[in-house]
Amino acid sequence: MGKLLVVFPGVGYHCDKPLLYYGRKAAAEFGYEECRSLSYTCPVDKIRGNREKMEKAFEALYAQTMEQLQDVNWDEYDDILFISKSIGTIIATAYAKEKKIKNVRQVLYTPLEDTFKVMDPEFGSTAVAFIGTADPWSHVPEVIEMAGEHGVAIHVYEDVNHSLEGSDTIANLEIMRDVMAKTKEFFA
Repeated sequence: MGKLLVVFPGVGYHCDKPLLYYGRKAAAEFGYEECRSLSYTCPVDKIRGNREKMEKAFEALYAQTMEQLQDVNWDEYDDILFISKSIGTIIATAYAKEKKIKNVRQVLYTPLEDTFKVMDPEFGSTAVAFIGTADPWSHVPEVIEMAGEHGVAIHVYEDVNHSLEGSDTIANLEIMRDVMAKTKEFFA
């Protein structure tokens, strides 16, 4: 039995962008040495605010996820960690639910409303989320409320966007430091 980390990126936010890069590094410090970093090709553009396009994007990216993880024997691991970003949070929660992965914990960076609509309620307490109040991809008050309903601890950052960034570089680095500190607390 071992530990496995799976990283679910967003559209345009690949696994080497700051949240996922440092999240992966932090996980490695806790013994998650085996890592599957997914990559997606999204066939749909301009999806923000368009429900139909968002659903098409989800379907395409979910199919890519199924293909990339088809050879994983989930029973070989006693500790599974999913780190996800944006649409990846929806994919990660839906995947865990469909595959009935019971021993999974999830880090949800900038989740969308649909993340909580597909989340299995019994997994809520094994997740942590992070969001900015100026996130144009989410209805932030609804995301915060839904996280609470699912028992997901959510950390909210004022005046930052979907990448948890604002206009001040030093402030952004301080936010990243705080996010990673809270992420590591979740791992412990």
